Amino acid sequence: MKVEVSSILGIIPSRYKSTRLEGKALKKIGDKTMIQHVYENTSTILNNLLVATDHDAIFQEVKRFGGNVIMTNENHQTGTDRCLEAVEKWESIQNKSYSHVINVQGDEPFIHQNHLSQLIDCFDDEKTDIATLTMKLKQDTILEEGNVYVVMDHNQFALYFSRFPIPFNRETPKEEWSKKHQYYNHIGLYGFKKEILKECCHAIQSPLEHAEKLEQLRWLQAGLNIKVGITTTPSYGVDTIDDLIKVRELYKSK
Repeated sequence: MKVEVSSILGIIPSRYKSTRLEGKALKKIGDKTMIQHVYENTSTILNNLLVATDHDAIFQEVKRFGGNVIMTNENHQTGTDRCLEAVEKWESIQNKSYSHVINVQGDEPFIHQNHLSQLIDCFDDEKTDIATLTMKLKQDTILEEGNVYVVMDHNQFALYFSRFPIPFNRETPKEEWSKKHQYYNHIGLYGFKKEILKECCHAIQSPLEHAEKLEQLRWLQAGLNIKVGITTTPSYGVDTIDDLIKVRELYKSK
């Protein structure tokens, strides 16, 4: 069954104290802050959208450019936890209920309409509890540090996510792995059925999550179905100052 966009709430969790690039939401890319780029690009698809932050500077910046924003607890361990607090507060403020929640990364300034549309389409399959995206890795990038690999079943439901290249090609030298198998890199955009979002936040940390430091493994180990859409549209996350420099140069070239 097709999910109506009007029943989806998009939430951009945006905390100030990022580990590797503090205050990155307020960094300028061209004449706009990163959080403004994310908000405006996301709003081309999602009518219901807000930023969930823990810092007054981000709150005031979103207000400045006319976006929706609420303050949330600064002690949340994950963006998923922040999303749950945000949707519960926003539903109370708006006196409206949503069926699905999309967690939009606040450090993806060039998030594309295709990303959001493909994510929403994952819910056409009624078995989908959670939706996310992946992209095919090119031959020269399959062993790059920072990749998060995903393997899927024949219906594009996730079997496992790992920071190690999977599958392991036992009888092939690593430099030839891409010739034997198509590898996929996970894109950290998530959609949830709202009741599943609550379940995700209340689930205890799993051994797999603890080992890989990947929150989605908690959900897999809890038996939830994660549908994976395959996109051809690149994603540009900003985690470090080098990433910021790259996206600034990319923005200039557009």
